[in-house]
Amino acid sequence: MQLEFCGEWFPLDPEEPFVIGREGVLEIDDNPYLHRRFLEVSAHEGLWWMENVGSRLSATIADPEGNTQAWLAPGARLPIVYARTTVLFTAGPTTYELTLVNDDPTFLPTRPAEEVEIGETTIGPVTFTESQLQLVLSLAEPVLTGRGSTTSIPTSQEAAARLGWAITRFNRKLDNVCYKLHRHGVRGLRGGPRRLAVNRRARLVEHAVASRLVTAEQLPLLEKAKERAQD
Repeated sequence: MQLEFCGEWFPLDPEEPFVIGREGVLEIDDNPYLHRRFLEVSAHEGLWWMENVGSRLSATIADPEGNTQAWLAPGARLPIVYARTTVLFTAGPTTYELTLVNDDPTFLPTRPAEEVEIGETTIGPVTFTESQLQLVLSLAEPVLTGRGSTTSIPTSQEAAARLGWAITRFNRKLDNVCYKLHRHGVRGLRGGPRRLAVNRRARLVEHAVASRLVTAEQLPLLEKAKERAQD
């Protein structure tokens, strides 16, 4: 097993846990929002496992095709069974992406992933209109254009300006997108009663990128939205 972060490769030792955070084998940076010890990768009973040893942050784990995705909450762990596994997480304003590569994976896909069409897009049972897809793209653009690096997710005001929309329209559509995904089981997009999740934009981007709801090939839709707004 190897781990890649920002172009740097780290071999994993099955005899020693690999710790990711502000301290550990992979010292990401001095981001005060990031745990000193956040994620831990270790080998047990013939499998590699990732465990969230932090207390507040969560991580999104997925295979590169987006067929399988998990939300790794504090205290949870899951096996790393694919040849390549993408890990996305957000601490404060910064989103991080790393990749785990296993030369001897436990699981191999039996068929290629289905292509996702631009326009009215269906991911499982969820259908998005073009404007809803454009909203997600406006938030995910920095991550999609800087894959494998650290990026900052735009504020709602910045994303609305990118689309040429009024902030009220943007917020209304963001509510609709988050509620639609929440109804289909995507966690972390809504808080408790009468309270939206504080980090819903970050969670939305992590889910959309990891599940390939949005891809870099769809980014021209952003210019299309702005042209329509200016007409």
